[in-house]
Amino acid sequence: MAHTTRNGRATCSICDKERIVYKCTGCSRDFCFDHLAEHRQTLGKEFDEIENDRDQFHQTLIEQNEVLRKPPLIQQVDEWEENSIYKIKQTADECRQLLTEHKNKHFIEIEKKLSQLTEQLKKIRRENEFNEIDLDRFKIELAKLAEELVQLPNIRIQQDSTSFLNRISVVVSSEVRQENEFNEIHLNEIQAKSLEAYNVRPNNSNSEDSKSLMNKNSIIVSSVIPNIPANARWTQNGMIVAGSHEKGDATNQLFWPYGLFVDVDQTMIVADYSNHRIIRWKMGDTNGQVVAGGHGRGKRLDQLDGPTDVMIDKGTDSLIICDYDNRRVLRWSLRSGTTEGEIILDNIRCCGLAMDDQRYLYISDTDKHEIKRYQLGDQHETVVAGGYGKGDGLNQLNWPTYLFVDRQQTIYVSDNGNQRVMKWNKGAKEGIIVAGGQGKGEALTQLSAPNGLFVDAFDTLYVTEWGNHRVMRWPKGAKQGTVVVGGNGQGKGANQLAYPTNLSFDRYGHLYVVDCGNHRVQRFSVE
Repeated sequence: MAHTTRNGRATCSICDKERIVYKCTGCSRDFCFDHLAEHRQTLGKEFDEIENDRDQFHQTLIEQNEVLRKPPLIQQVDEWEENSIYKIKQTADECRQLLTEHKNKHFIEIEKKLSQLTEQLKKIRRENEFNEIDLDRFKIELAKLAEELVQLPNIRIQQDSTSFLNRISVVVSSEVRQENEFNEIHLNEIQAKSLEAYNVRPNNSNSEDSKSLMNKNSIIVSSVIPNIPANARWTQNGMIVAGSHEKGDATNQLFWPYGLFVDVDQTMIVADYSNHRIIRWKMGDTNGQVVAGGHGRGKRLDQLDGPTDVMIDKGTDSLIICDYDNRRVLRWSLRSGTTEGEIILDNIRCCGLAMDDQRYLYISDTDKHEIKRYQLGDQHETVVAGGYGKGDGLNQLNWPTYLFVDRQQTIYVSDNGNQRVMKWNKGAKEGIIVAGGQGKGEALTQLSAPNGLFVDAFDTLYVTEWGNHRVMRWPKGAKQGTVVVGGNGQGKGANQLAYPTNLSFDRYGHLYVVDCGNHRVQRFSVE
């Protein structure tokens, strides 16, 4: 750095000689005339590299445009048309055959399901091990059987509507180059604009992982977060990306899924509650892969019992799992060959979890109606929300389920039994109602059994409603929310949900919803 001599003249930051110097406004360093020219040349080379990258991208764009105009692609379109017509006819024939086969089996299927439900009720009564989740599940199954019986003469044709849209933008700045007036500030501005063009913004965290995405738990492995505009809209017809329309234990099925984690590459990790397993589903795959549990309901370290939430800890390349009915939290390595988990917390009815930038783990304890914080590797707990027993006071919670922790260690809690979402600032003794709190109902000012949460960069809250079969958006300070997806009654349609439990976003802003009652995960593309 330059300094002033006795003669009142400055020295060059390069040669350290007493000269007439010129300050660069970008790096705030002083240069003599000769070294200023060298500095300008260095900046020019960096700028040339940026322009070269821009030119290469432009050339790629031109080449792609030319490829689309080539006749062979038209031939491919014709082949696609012929294949599509064949597949449509084939599907229609299969549907006709299935309709004929299932017409006389409807009563038998209902009787079979009722018998299975009866056995489950008898078993759980004998064991005397049940909770609110079990009761809700049985209520739903009975309601579904009753609905099937009423609709017995009708066999509905299910249609799925799917849309795809990928949009890019190229930011090319030319006026700086023409004027030949640029410095480090201008170069950084161009880099920032390039990030904005791809709908992401930089994260100043000192995390070592520079490729990961901020997910619903706001952990330090993030480098970009989805930039969701305040007026963003999503397609109203979802696409099934995990599971199917029917429950089951095959690897292409789910059975009352609860928790969800969406990784940077859009891979989904699902807590498959009634299959007592964690299943990983890569985007576009028909089948998932069991990565934890899957050996039946039990207390062994290779088993789970009703997992309700899951997340990836990039720091240890492992899963952290809420093993709800076993009253414990497990760490399960993702490394090949892992066959069992490790208990990191026990004797806690954990429903939801999150991790902050300092790697503190946050747990919702539904038995004690409070949120607890732990340092990984230490079972010492600190109550950070609630802690004054079950109630509806601002310092109380009533069956808290899922939570979200932002980078200021602000905690958002789905206060399920109080039909509200609470915000607890770091160190606060009381929470603030940020959604609901007007009693159970379907008005836009109300919530009905809120569950999964996500808070974006603008503090806009997104929450699933188990009872209203919808996802709501509540901007910061809003007195009422707006319906994002669902809200069309309980159902299996592409624009319907049934008892949604959780949600997340990927880096592009697409919305993922755990459609629990339909045993599937749906993705709603951002428009």
